[in-house]
Amino acid sequence: MPFALAGLLALTFRKERPLPDAAQGGAGAKVRLVVFSDNQEGRETIDVGKIVKTEAEWRRELSSEEFAITRRKGTEMAFTGRYWNHHEAGLYCCVCCGTALFRSAEKFDSGTGWPSFRAPAAAENVSTQTDRDLPIARTEVLCTKCDAHLGHVFGDGPPPTGLRYCINSAALRFVPKRRT
Repeated sequence: MPFALAGLLALTFRKERPLPDAAQGGAGAKVRLVVFSDNQEGRETIDVGKIVKTEAEWRRELSSEEFAITRRKGTEMAFTGRYWNHHEAGLYCCVCCGTALFRSAEKFDSGTGWPSFRAPAAAENVSTQTDRDLPIARTEVLCTKCDAHLGHVFGDGPPPTGLRYCINSAALRFVPKRRT
């Protein structure tokens, strides 16, 4: 019992690692991304190398939940993620590489229990591919820079896009908007 309690406390008070620098490139093929200023109003398009790491490297850097979601295509239970009911102004960044993925301005309450967005912060920062893991094909959403699994996009969102980017909280790290 004492070991279980110690493990629970360690998870509860686990110190989050600093969010990686979105402008820092990796050793992979070049990709085009949009990086945002500290006040999140300025934008700059850059070319950086994709982040390519081994499974062991990702396991060392990410929590077990972050790894299961972003590297193994997991899905957190509805209404359990830290951002499903989050309303602060700012950016939602990739937990793996720090790339800005979604803005709070595009977030909406879909009633599904996952953070939902009308559109990405910049189209360059997310990519999609067909996911055939279930009997029905879905569109998987990935981080362009590191190929982290983020969630799925559906065609049942609100105007003006009609899209619902249904994203796992564990794939995201929120960065509050700084006032200037």
